Amino acid sequence: MTDPKRLFDFPYYQLEKYPQEKALVTKYSGEWKATSTQEYIAKANAISRALINMGVKPNDKVALISTTNRTEWNICDIGIMQTGAQDVPVYPTISESEYEYVLNHSESLYCFVSDKEVYDKVMAIKANVPSLKEVYTFDEVKGAKNWSEVLEKGKDESNQNELDKRKEAIHEDDVATLIYTSGTTGKPKGVMLSHKNIASNAKFSAERLPIELGKSSALSFLPVCHVYERMLHYMYQYCGVELYFAESLETISDNLKEVKPEVMTAVPRVLEKVYDKIYAKGGELSGIKKKLFFWAIDLGLKYEPYGENGWWYESQLKLANKLIFSKWREALGGNLKAIASGSAPLQPRLARVFNAAQIPVMEGYGLTETSPVVSVNDMRNHGFKIGTVGKPLKETEVKIAEDGEILVKGPQVMIGYYKNQEQTDEVIKDGYFHTGDIGEIDSEGFLKITDRKKEMFKTSGGKYVAPQVIENIMKQSRFIEQIMVIGEGEKMPAALIQPDFEFLKEWGSKKGRDLPSDPKEIIKNQAVIDRIQKEVDLYNENFGHWEKVKRFELTPDVWSIEGGQLTPTMKMKRKIIKAQYIDLYNEIYGHTS
Repeated sequence: MTDPKRLFDFPYYQLEKYPQEKALVTKYSGEWKATSTQEYIAKANAISRALINMGVKPNDKVALISTTNRTEWNICDIGIMQTGAQDVPVYPTISESEYEYVLNHSESLYCFVSDKEVYDKVMAIKANVPSLKEVYTFDEVKGAKNWSEVLEKGKDESNQNELDKRKEAIHEDDVATLIYTSGTTGKPKGVMLSHKNIASNAKFSAERLPIELGKSSALSFLPVCHVYERMLHYMYQYCGVELYFAESLETISDNLKEVKPEVMTAVPRVLEKVYDKIYAKGGELSGIKKKLFFWAIDLGLKYEPYGENGWWYESQLKLANKLIFSKWREALGGNLKAIASGSAPLQPRLARVFNAAQIPVMEGYGLTETSPVVSVNDMRNHGFKIGTVGKPLKETEVKIAEDGEILVKGPQVMIGYYKNQEQTDEVIKDGYFHTGDIGEIDSEGFLKITDRKKEMFKTSGGKYVAPQVIENIMKQSRFIEQIMVIGEGEKMPAALIQPDFEFLKEWGSKKGRDLPSDPKEIIKNQAVIDRIQKEVDLYNENFGHWEKVKRFELTPDVWSIEGGQLTPTMKMKRKIIKAQYIDLYNEIYGHTS
């Protein structure tokens, strides 16, 4: 078979080049169950045949909603696309009203869901979605139709000819999927991505992956409804990688030890939490062990790739790896050759310390509209530079507009927004996609993101402030879990800070301070406020006078996806957070509400 051009070609390509006994592996009731490449294709074909019998025509829409990544999702994904229909992956955590909007806007005919919780949410709004005929569950849910009924229906092979004809008629430029962006503002937009958009991205991204083809495994836990993780699933199939699905975010460390993967993806928030856990453990050591631990971390924070720090540093690092960092690697399974980090800016200190510890964290950059990867770092051939998002992928042109905006042209740029030509024309001009991000390209061709164009603001004094840059530096503090810099049209920048309550309690007990257990009380504690002020003062030193955070207020709530303050990829919903804490905002700026 030649290179896969359409997304459903990937499993067939794998079958021919690197047939796997463990193509897709999910844990059910405590036991890993593998699906071979052969079985993956057979089940996908059964889903396709059944859907054709159920009246699904080319360009119809079928929704997929799963709380965790699992084998059934991938089988349905291929099964739906082979019929010429498009699948609509939906974030499980969004509200019922958002489910209703996406299912209506896409006019989805059928919906496959993972479990009772999602099933109940869909059924609560099903009556308001006239196009939706039926909902099927992957788990056994009382009173619900199960996806096994669809597989059973597909055992009848009498319409295989019809399926073959449909597959043949599908072109790489046809729409493969509709992905609704979680959007930090406004209604979700349906991004139309073609087979070529995502397939080219998978193949070109594979060139940046330092693993042995046909002999590696990956652990997948970022939501597959997001194009980042999903594109990588096709890439893993292309490279003959065994794909294991983590049970949940909470079980990642156990799953890493069980699977011992060579590759995984992460968002900076996850890497921050891993680092904080390791750091906290180091803090519990005593004597020489503790000294060695913090010596290794200090060394790691000075890391530069390719031996740029000279032989003396490298010899020290070798020792640190033997004594300290080897235990970190072991905790992550011991085999990792690459962790691809995306979706938000990675703090350079994390890139330094993980790479020093021979845990290769490679930062990339992209958007749903670019399927997603535009550029990514690669340790080989001097393709890695800390503080950048690497060099653009093959056939990808990146240029910087006069106002600093990053513009992208390449095979990964979306067809457009579904049913919205106006918004499409706003972002695609002269063949270039306008990302809304601000950046620069250095003399060696590395791309650096400096801020979101939409998020930059002007103070009343006319000075521009880039909030993300300030937030990223302040978040290095162990005391700060989340921070949102505010001040648009105001006289000075300020911040709303959600403290790390767990760490505060540890700090309190070490200092002999008995902090209250209620977060509402903790944030009023003067010792806590003074200590966080100290942190803010320290990190403020990195900024010009007009950028410094002059005041802050602490918030008692943990910002979360469920609480509505974060998008499913853990980006802050700035408008919502500001509205939620408008009283604190008014207090900072002395406004009367």
